Amino acid sequence: ASLEYFTDVISTVEFNQTGDLLATGDKGGRVVIFQRETESEEAGDSGEYNVYSTFQSHEPDFDYLKSLEIEEKINKIRWLPQQNAAHFLLSTNDKTIKLWKVSERDKRPEGYNLKDEEGRLKDISTITSLKVPVLKPTDLMVEVRPRRVFANGHTYHINSISVNSDGATYLSADDLRINMWHLDITDRSFNIVDIKPANMEDLTEVITAAEFHPQHCHLFVYSSSKGTLRLCDMRASALCDRHTKLFEEPEDPGSRSFFSEIISSVSDVKFSHSGRYLLTRDYLTAKVWDLHMDKGPVETYQVHEYLRSKLCALYENDCIFDKFECVWNSSDSVIMTGAYNSFFRMFDRETGRGVTLEAWRESSKPRAVLRTRRVYTGGKRRRGDVGVDSLDFTKKILHMAWHPSENIIAIAATNNLYIFQDRVNAEGQ
Repeated sequence: ASLEYFTDVISTVEFNQTGDLLATGDKGGRVVIFQRETESEEAGDSGEYNVYSTFQSHEPDFDYLKSLEIEEKINKIRWLPQQNAAHFLLSTNDKTIKLWKVSERDKRPEGYNLKDEEGRLKDISTITSLKVPVLKPTDLMVEVRPRRVFANGHTYHINSISVNSDGATYLSADDLRINMWHLDITDRSFNIVDIKPANMEDLTEVITAAEFHPQHCHLFVYSSSKGTLRLCDMRASALCDRHTKLFEEPEDPGSRSFFSEIISSVSDVKFSHSGRYLLTRDYLTAKVWDLHMDKGPVETYQVHEYLRSKLCALYENDCIFDKFECVWNSSDSVIMTGAYNSFFRMFDRETGRGVTLEAWRESSKPRAVLRTRRVYTGGKRRRGDVGVDSLDFTKKILHMAWHPSENIIAIAATNNLYIFQDRVNAEGQ
């Protein structure tokens, strides 16, 4: 386990496709990239993640037409598939998406004919002979440069970006529209979903998240605040207002309450690596959906059902509107999502069993073992159980990422980043 301290609250976490880099974005508009150390692998260790580069992605801005401040907070980071030695990533705040190039330089040219050692131009009349410039080794430098700025594509706040499997396009979603961009074209995007009604008083739902299918470049899914998922096929029409499949769970009329619509709003949706399943998170549950079965979820996991009796208090302190993320492990056999009190939950899909783990400062010591926790809801109380009334709702785990091929997880707990590794698998490698 390792711990990094941030001055601002972490707002997104993302591994790249190989898992050797991990990027975090925070509310201050800063992106921090961690690199996995490879030297320690030869020594039998699986390699720690250390700071590789830090840069300011977004600055505070102002929309003069609407008289609104635009926060610098990074909403999402997505890595592009690596094509060469350089790495590329997309980062977005509420309005503007940027493409960044991350590259290394460990050599510098020396021996210019027209410049002196300090870079000043020489007097041509003093040059009596020509020499061939050479590349000399120098200290490793990590350069981060903005390559593209995709602006003016969204009227409302961007909540999702997703890179297409074709490697050339990506989508961005706000509350009412989803746009598709080409990575080389910044001045225009194609609107592929528009749910804005002619009269805004008729608005009944908003888009909460969207993602491309991992293998089929023509398929994407988006979730709504009504708890529905819509799978869209871009081969059917240019504007995908008519979905190919609608996934929703029939509501039990007997359990309907004032909070029903709020807690059924989907805060995150993720395709499985195989592309067969969808994982969604609403306020109290995580659900797995089969693309071949749109009648309802095939699996439902209770994340913190004990909070159902506390919904009134959670509504008053606005916690009921928290947007928890969810992730798959590399083999799609385990899912993970966050909770309160620095707790996060893992569910084994084969057995259906769940475990509650805690990200806290004591577990940030090297080789410290994550301890399992239990929330006491009744019956026999065990030592170490935490009562529902004792939960700290300010310590929430909203953002997380799972390594694409190994059991390494990154957990963002406000302004702390925890990186944990499965000890059993690490020793067996």
